[in-house]
Amino acid sequence: IFSKASSSLEDIGESSSETDEDEQPVRRQEGSTDLSPEYWGIQKLAKYVKGGDPTATVIALCSMRDLNLSQEACQLAIKDTGCLEVLINLLDTEEIKCQTGSLKILKEISQNVLIRHAIADLGGLEIMVKILDSPDTDLKCLAAETIANVARFKRARKTVRQHGGINRLVELLESISLESSFQAEDTETARCGALALWSCSKSTRNKKAIRKAGGIPLLARWLKCSHTSILIPIVGTLQECASEPSYRLAIRTEGMIEDLVKNLSSEHEELQMHCASAIFKCAEDEETRDLVRKHEGLQPLSALLDNCENKQLLAAVTGAIWKCAISRENVLKFQEYKIVETLVTLLTDQPEEVLINVIGALGECCQEQENRGTIRRCGGIAPMVKLLSSTNRALLVNVNKAVGGCAMEPENMAVIDSLDGVRLLWSLLKNPNPDVQASAAWALCPCVENAKNSGEMVRSFVGGLELIVNLLKSKDKEVLTSVCAAIANIAKDQENLAVMTDHGVVPLLSKLANTNNNKLRRHLAEAIAHCCMWGSNRVAFGETKAVAPLARYLKAKDPLVHRATALALYQLSEDPNNCVIMHENGVVKLLLAMVGSTDDALQEAAAGCIANIRRLALATEKAKYG
Repeated sequence: IFSKASSSLEDIGESSSETDEDEQPVRRQEGSTDLSPEYWGIQKLAKYVKGGDPTATVIALCSMRDLNLSQEACQLAIKDTGCLEVLINLLDTEEIKCQTGSLKILKEISQNVLIRHAIADLGGLEIMVKILDSPDTDLKCLAAETIANVARFKRARKTVRQHGGINRLVELLESISLESSFQAEDTETARCGALALWSCSKSTRNKKAIRKAGGIPLLARWLKCSHTSILIPIVGTLQECASEPSYRLAIRTEGMIEDLVKNLSSEHEELQMHCASAIFKCAEDEETRDLVRKHEGLQPLSALLDNCENKQLLAAVTGAIWKCAISRENVLKFQEYKIVETLVTLLTDQPEEVLINVIGALGECCQEQENRGTIRRCGGIAPMVKLLSSTNRALLVNVNKAVGGCAMEPENMAVIDSLDGVRLLWSLLKNPNPDVQASAAWALCPCVENAKNSGEMVRSFVGGLELIVNLLKSKDKEVLTSVCAAIANIAKDQENLAVMTDHGVVPLLSKLANTNNNKLRRHLAEAIAHCCMWGSNRVAFGETKAVAPLARYLKAKDPLVHRATALALYQLSEDPNNCVIMHENGVVKLLLAMVGSTDDALQEAAAGCIANIRRLALATEKAKYG
């Protein structure tokens, strides 16, 4: 069976892409090794392959096949003696025996990077695609298997598509009988077709071409087969294609999740790996996460964590667990299987691809209070904090979330602080990547909230307050939102608020007020509310034109925006000029409706703001009319 075990761990962790395993073949050093006897044997046979009649050619091809074609010396001898061109020319004849003999050799030697490129350069792929129309089943299978080997680089995949190869390969999957009884010949034809589709499916355009050719329902039907030899390329193709939303939808709606879950319990690790990888990609969607639970897939995923030796399998399984853990119901199930305890043991001595997924899964699990305690008791906080010194972007984003999740527990926060975790998080605000900056700022919120003497802790970071205030100049919405949330927490300490005011926090917050993003609006309003508590900041917000845009937030559909805005307006309404602006922007009518809210904080803030506006109006009337 053609094996994909050489797929890199990166292929498991990342969505499929057009990256190539061998786009730039390494040129061998000419004359750097002695030529082997096999090399001379090929050279002798080459003249019969080139110049003999059909019978002599077939005999020469058979003799060539008797040599060890897996040896690089033999593979390159075929190329160097000009035999490769002849083998490709033989494919274009009407002699089935010559075509078969040639393909059997090409299938073996195309495991070599240089040979793959040479076959593509000599137009071999175009002829092989034509052979896929042959009435001879064996010939079609050999052509498909050879295409599977050659199409491991971008240009070759494009050639297959441009010459109608995708449609023909999908047709090889159609040999399935209507009664779903998988015959040996059908299975072999489909296996070869699936192998070629698997190689081709690394290209985004080919994924679309497979879908348009009607490949999805056929892949779904073959997924019900029990033969591992066909299942591996079928699931391999599906997990490649699952990077596309249309495939993820089809995998869910065509009932494939059940079959993927069933095959997690296979005895074949490669099949388990591809099933887990497909679930990893598909579980981005909530409905799929629910289906994995419904079909009892969480237990086999948990059990597969025990296989720590196979790192490719471990990367796929931890990825699937991470994405499934986004749903709270799944986290509760995982708790039954003691998955948090197992994940903590995987925080050290693992490749980055595994660590990214492990820490991602822990980040989701620690949204539950019980798991936050479990992580601490199992000694998971120290290795987590150590990972804050990593340089991998994806890993840092996940570690930040996990550390922030743990920090929601005051006991955990004490451990994080003792390990210098808050300082490490703060230093990540300097990271050039906006995703890392935002996740670090979000993580700082519970740290500041739950640390003992948090005001003092924050002041101990030299230049820390200036750094976070300056991030309000970022162009990234998520960075701005997370920084506003962090500033709202930091501003609860008067001394820190005074320092941030000196660094210009008020005009920078005001500058953001004209946003339509509700998430940013909410946290910006909270930051403004807390920053009003120092000096003349209330007046300054009015002068920097923050009040009128804030008034418009009350028309948003999000109740959390309403609450934060009412709190900000209440604080701002302590200044008479701000009251005038609010009144002009029609806030009274909007706030009156909110006085009847079931949310106490919103109710009180709305009433307080209206009272301040009313008091000013009465005072103005009194001054005017006496």
